[in-house]
Amino acid sequence: MAAGETAAPSRRERNKSVTRAAIAAAALSLVRSNGPGNFTVDDIAERAGVSRRTFFNYFSSTEASLTVAMEGFLETVLGQFELRPQDENVVESMLQALTAPADPERLAVTAELYAIAQDNPEMMRFQLEAWNRAEQRIVSSIRQRLGDAADPFYISCLVGSVLTCGRSAFAQWERRTQGAINPESLKLLEELFAEAIGFLRNGFNR
Repeated sequence: MAAGETAAPSRRERNKSVTRAAIAAAALSLVRSNGPGNFTVDDIAERAGVSRRTFFNYFSSTEASLTVAMEGFLETVLGQFELRPQDENVVESMLQALTAPADPERLAVTAELYAIAQDNPEMMRFQLEAWNRAEQRIVSSIRQRLGDAADPFYISCLVGSVLTCGRSAFAQWERRTQGAINPESLKLLEELFAEAIGFLRNGFNR
């Protein structure tokens, strides 16, 4: 295998990915039709065509199964960061990663679930945990890039600040739109990401 290449996922890994996606899609369908807290693990498993045991092989609760879109959004941020030029200023790489164009469907689902979670503390807790996991992974990626020059305190402050700007953009979007999902509201969300990152880039001088 050539340097820089990754092995293709095995059939088992592909099947696991398909099952996980089916469970997440079933949970999303149920939260849309029933509302948060109004369905069970058994309901999700039945709609996904899997057993209760299989559900718990992938997720710890109904709320956890609703974090897939958020995790995918944050994985995209990490992927965008890792695609930036290695000699680029790491701050600029982080800012570019968070404001890179997002997959419209994934962004829409992420925003929708963020809005739903405002009235559901358990959903919000799992979403915050997803942000925290993403923060740890991005910190690790920056340390690999910087090598011996990595300052843990600097990196922690940088990543925490950038991701907090991202969360603030979601919060401001929800306040302005009341969670409405349409092309105009999603455009506003992307604009809020850019504005929040602009605050960081300009040292919060408006």
